[in-house]
Amino acid sequence: MHAERVDMGGYTLIENAPLAARNTLRVAARARLLAEVRDAARLPELLDFPAVRDRPLLVLGEGSNLLLTGDFDGTVVAMATRGVQVEQDGEVARIAVAAGERWDDFVRWTLGQGFAGLENLILIPGTVGAAPIQNIGAYGTEVAEFVESVEAWDLHERRVVSLDNAICAFAYRYSLFKREPGRYIVTAVRFALPRQRELRTDYAGIGEELARMGVDKPAPFHVAEAVVHLRTRKLPDPAVIGNAGSFFKNPIVGAALGESLKREHPGLVAWPGTDGRWKLSAAWLIEAAGFKGYREDDAGISNRHALVLVNHGHASGAQLWALAQQVIAGVQSRFGVRLEPEPVVV
Repeated sequence: MHAERVDMGGYTLIENAPLAARNTLRVAARARLLAEVRDAARLPELLDFPAVRDRPLLVLGEGSNLLLTGDFDGTVVAMATRGVQVEQDGEVARIAVAAGERWDDFVRWTLGQGFAGLENLILIPGTVGAAPIQNIGAYGTEVAEFVESVEAWDLHERRVVSLDNAICAFAYRYSLFKREPGRYIVTAVRFALPRQRELRTDYAGIGEELARMGVDKPAPFHVAEAVVHLRTRKLPDPAVIGNAGSFFKNPIVGAALGESLKREHPGLVAWPGTDGRWKLSAAWLIEAAGFKGYREDDAGISNRHALVLVNHGHASGAQLWALAQQVIAGVQSRFGVRLEPEPVVV
């Protein structure tokens, strides 16, 4: 089936668009219409087309946090905007970044400029615009710590809005954008990054990796290098095997259940919360339930990391989602804990 392309200046429209190369699980799906937006100012015009206005809308970054369970009978909006603007303010840089910039490229740029803060978030796939939606996090750091505001097109009010950090309602893998899905299209993110800050090296093997590297007085770029080593050892590369990174969130449970599980399973990996609740390692639960390396046809769980759902070749989105539900049911049956998917399931 042929995909028709029409260049409209600030955006390109593609009919019957293939999406396999636009999601890191490599699911073969199609969109009725794909709009690649290079100029955010043209969004209102695009969204006003009857063919767009009257059908479902899906905003897509690099597709690294997405599971398509079938074709999408609507418009996929892919933000392809570019640009980074820096304002120095003493020891803090305020940096406005277009939504279409690649997250990992931006992190590496900040390190090259001597800014601190994002070093623990290196090598996370996706775009800058997607980062606040998911409140991406890794190795003890969340992006919410450094987001000053988010600029977005509000589809309800039909205007550009600037949402400060408090309004964004950030929480673990959560934000205003997840609370009100389909309301906002992120067009830019404004960060506040310090030149100096205490580095976070006490999480998930970073300290040990730095010691292995022979670094006793780390700078942000050392921490970034340690995280790169850890991530590449633990997580399968989407360029080699289709995956969307961590597919399941670490569940947060009440004090009573957390204490009970720790008594019954002394090896359980868990972190105490401030309010008596416990955050449990989803990877530990999945592996203990026997799913690490499990495979049905081409849908599987990685044998390198139990959190990662993988496509060994030609798994459909429906097959991958069926396997994910099998894992959720298995963990619930064994531990009484319900896992939630981290990616958006369409």
